[in-house]
Amino acid sequence: MSNLFGDDRTAGILRLFCGTSALTAAALASRLDVSERTIRNDIRLLNAEFKGCASIDSEQGKLTLHVYDAERFQAVRARLLETDKFLNSPRNRMDYVFGKLMRADSPLNADELAYEMSISRGTLANDLKRLRADAELYRLAIIGKAGKGLILKGAESDIRHYVLENLYDAIYRDYPIEPEIERMSLETFADSPFEPSARENFEHFLIVMLDRFLTDHPIGELTASFYSLTARPEFAVVDRLAGRIGRFLGVDFPVEERLFILLPIIGMRTPADVRNMQAIELDESMKALGEKLFAQIRRELDIRIENPDAIDEFLYHLMFMLNRLKFNVRTKSPLLGELREKYPLAWRMAEIASKVIYSDYGLKVTADERSFLATYFGVFLEEQEEKRLRPFRAALLSGPGRVTGRLVAAQLRKVLDSSVELTQLTNANVTTEMLASFDLIFTTVDLPCTTERPVIRIREVFNEQALRQKIEKAKYWDWVDVPILDDNWFVMGGLLDESRFFPFEASESYETALDKMVRALTDAGQLDEGFQERLREREKLGAMAFDHDVAIPHTIQYAGPRLVLAIGTFPKAVSYGGQDIRVIFLMGVPETTDSDDGMLVRVYEEIISVAQEPELLEKVANARDFQSLLRALYRQA
Repeated sequence: MSNLFGDDRTAGILRLFCGTSALTAAALASRLDVSERTIRNDIRLLNAEFKGCASIDSEQGKLTLHVYDAERFQAVRARLLETDKFLNSPRNRMDYVFGKLMRADSPLNADELAYEMSISRGTLANDLKRLRADAELYRLAIIGKAGKGLILKGAESDIRHYVLENLYDAIYRDYPIEPEIERMSLETFADSPFEPSARENFEHFLIVMLDRFLTDHPIGELTASFYSLTARPEFAVVDRLAGRIGRFLGVDFPVEERLFILLPIIGMRTPADVRNMQAIELDESMKALGEKLFAQIRRELDIRIENPDAIDEFLYHLMFMLNRLKFNVRTKSPLLGELREKYPLAWRMAEIASKVIYSDYGLKVTADERSFLATYFGVFLEEQEEKRLRPFRAALLSGPGRVTGRLVAAQLRKVLDSSVELTQLTNANVTTEMLASFDLIFTTVDLPCTTERPVIRIREVFNEQALRQKIEKAKYWDWVDVPILDDNWFVMGGLLDESRFFPFEASESYETALDKMVRALTDAGQLDEGFQERLREREKLGAMAFDHDVAIPHTIQYAGPRLVLAIGTFPKAVSYGGQDIRVIFLMGVPETTDSDDGMLVRVYEEIISVAQEPELLEKVANARDFQSLLRALYRQA
């Protein structure tokens, strides 16, 4: 990678000479938007760089490049053009300008800066516009215009955070830190419970602090909340290290600088080693916060998360996350887009948790931090599902040919997950009672008896993706009213029938439509008489509108042990809670049936997937009869 702040910026002239045999000083001045006098000064600098291997000479009013030693000239040319090539990138130019501004003791002349970078005034102006937008996110401002002096305005702490998050490598990758300081840092981390990944971040903060403080850019006074960190045990560790480094350098770092290099420690990712994690003091308020998050998720989604295995790790994560948010330590999630798309319910739970954190702490949870929260909620949901379900038992029924049965079994084991128990049977002695003990029957032959268990007829060679989908639907066989094993992705189709579909006109209001749905289901005995009142009380806690034209009103129902799902559609959007609604997914959640929590999670995921696919949502919203709704929902995996 090129040196971002090298001293020689005459590569633009050399690049022009490499493309033509002769140029006038006036032409060069016009191309580079500087005076002819500046051009002649730069020619003298270039000739000094050549050291006899080449020269740019003036002949009859034109400047001509002469090369005397091609090998040496190519080496000089490669070195000079390396930085010029680097500055062809707008992002690199913006980093260069910011680096110059943060080091400047007086306003920077924009014309000189443009020439130094071998770019036009217009290009610099465009780069400054983008840089100002980026800097504004950090409460920084670049004052001045392209034709005048430029200065960087903002708090020193914000300047440091901008550098750490955007251009640390460009500025500090070759920072000459003394081996003694590196040794002190290594010794400190060897004796502490801090996560190894925190060491790299700490070294970045340390190097930035040393450079800025030793070049007369102290961080200055911090907000009151920072000084409370001096009571943390982690501060004592960092404080001792800062004292050792200070004595080595002959300086005394003020407490503010020591607090700055503490930030990557108190905001680190949760240690993977349980012993290291438990060696760090957990803020006693985190347990209450965790309980509040789970309670709010239960209130909004009716999904229970009870006694997760990784609760301690989650509480530590909350503590470190709050520190990162409170003290502006940003972290990037590599799974941000993937989590939002593949785990929509876990992401929704993270959004609910984020609202609680904002309400209690006044801290806005970033998308990256929501991603980390969603990861934990996704794990909790998976682990809870594993605890709830007994082992899934499948039987493979084949004819007398053992080789064929073994081939099919081998293929099935590639598709089935490790929690599925597969038993091979032959059709000779199979009975209805025997098959009743299995959750799913695979067969390559006609069944010799009847069974109410789901059956999948397979060939010796089969479509693995379609089979996975049928197996997934078989897991919910006992929880749906109309169990069908097909390759339709939506399990919720088994919860629907004509009595649970309500096409409305656009002239009807959301409230009126919802009342009609509840009344019809109550009259049919599918919901209890008190459901309507509970739903109204539930809505007082917050509108149940979801993103993307969908509402999911829901509450507990006492009419039966199964989840009740009904769908209402509008040909045009109606207003509810300040949002447009096209589809209502009404759910009555059974009070105590644990098995239905798994069904509820699945249905939530399916509803969110519909909401996130505009074309599919449009088909569902436009359905005017039950058959049209089923056709819209018939989507293959």
